[in-house]
Amino acid sequence: MKKPIAITLGDCAGIGPEIIAKAFRDAPELTRGCFVAGDVATLRRAARLIDAGAIPLPVALLESPAEALNVPPRCLPVLQIGALAEPVPFGRLSAEAGKLAAECVIWAAQAALRGEIAALVTAPLNKEALALAGTPGTHYPGHTEMLQALAAAHTHKALADLPVRMMLANDELRVVLVSIHVSLRAALEAVTFDNVLQTLRIAHAALSASLGRAPRIAVAGLNPHAGEGGLFGREEIDIIAPAIAAASALGMKVSGPFAPDTVFMRARAKPGQPGEFDAVLAMYHDQGLIPVKYLGVEQGVNVTLGLPLVRTSPDHGTAFDIAGTGQADASSLLAAIVMARRLSQLQNL
Repeated sequence: MKKPIAITLGDCAGIGPEIIAKAFRDAPELTRGCFVAGDVATLRRAARLIDAGAIPLPVALLESPAEALNVPPRCLPVLQIGALAEPVPFGRLSAEAGKLAAECVIWAAQAALRGEIAALVTAPLNKEALALAGTPGTHYPGHTEMLQALAAAHTHKALADLPVRMMLANDELRVVLVSIHVSLRAALEAVTFDNVLQTLRIAHAALSASLGRAPRIAVAGLNPHAGEGGLFGREEIDIIAPAIAAASALGMKVSGPFAPDTVFMRARAKPGQPGEFDAVLAMYHDQGLIPVKYLGVEQGVNVTLGLPLVRTSPDHGTAFDIAGTGQADASSLLAAIVMARRLSQLQNL
């Protein structure tokens, strides 16, 4: 690697620091060339937590991201970004934790936009803690919207001129969403011809680059049974089908709209049996994320499509209920690191 990968701290009251420490301890071959944009004291606490009664994982303070490329294995390199006045309790909402989490993401995104790092992998933040912080950079509902705003500012574009979409992926299924962190009522209103077609364009471009061919994209309907010919709603007839036709006219391999309760099964890949589709376009957040997460969050990865940088994250949240217990599983974080490395290499071809 010519450039390192930054892993952001996440909410330090949650499991983010713990899974980061476990990743560096247990998978040195996967974390080599990575570093944490975070807080040394928080990572040292995490290292002691996962190695209670043993010699804790050493934490190295970096002066620059480039130093991460030469850090020995089973050592946790950290670039200090902000600081906490005192440790925050595990499993409790904290404005201080939300502020620090946002600062780490902002720094990493700007470093990626400047070309100083190859990619960023974001450990989970807590949206309520982010809102509690009440400072610049914390007024976004999640990582995706924050990164979109930072990238738009860097490129001097309006948000509308830098559309982004969320894709969740694992070994069995890929799902791209038309809308992200909005209310269900707002999500229904977001199902427009322009939004569906724009999502298809973004998904087609991103997956073409990663697959090396045009992806086969299935489009889920909005209503039960995809509207049943207009009996249960006309969105499929008036909005979704015309967007699919427009995408097909542009050369994309798009089909649907299909009944949402069966299309994910058709797209699911099994050992020795590829799915019928490479990805499913879902109309809103829960429609698409429930099937992926049901298959297991351990290997799920969240990828932001449409950004001028590579960003991935684990397919789970801060898990306040088990924070500080040592039970957190780092598998999804490791999968996100692997995905970030692969996408950054494709970007540089």
